[in-house]
Amino acid sequence: MQLLDANKLGALGTLIRDRTDAALGPLSPSAAAVLSMLHFKPGLTTSEIATVVGVSQPTAVRLIDGLERQALIKRGEQVGRVTPLSLTKAGRDEAEALQRRRLAALDGLLGALPEKDRNRFVFLLDRVLEEATTSRSFARTTCRLCEHNLCSADVCPIGCKASEIEKAQERL
Repeated sequence: MQLLDANKLGALGTLIRDRTDAALGPLSPSAAAVLSMLHFKPGLTTSEIATVVGVSQPTAVRLIDGLERQALIKRGEQVGRVTPLSLTKAGRDEAEALQRRRLAALDGLLGALPEKDRNRFVFLLDRVLEEATTSRSFARTTCRLCEHNLCSADVCPIGCKASEIEKAQERL
């Protein structure tokens, strides 16, 4: 029954979200996404952060103000109408700790599988992620909490599919 499968997938999604949220510690998912994105892409602007995190511009400003008050991020020199953002030392430390906690929590779920089953699961997971990918914007939003050093563009099913879509659009 396919609806039963979909229901189980929903339960897995809830379990993953709950474990991820717990791993974020005192940070909201949006604040954690800001730290994660700036860790891997320093220099993003408030508008870029808003798009990737999926919040409005005013909400992004409030997030950034709060993270700045906590001395986790800093604003750079304004260039025209944009101000690049970057992490402070404390922000980098927190982003790295966040990744360790998040990955440990999620790896714990996969630890229930013997290696052969885990490899098959990961193969199928890659297929689902690839098929769900619709654009580079989708990739950035979906991977906003990812550890980009682990899942580089040449092995990430989402990044690879986004690149494939972009190449197909360039040929048009």
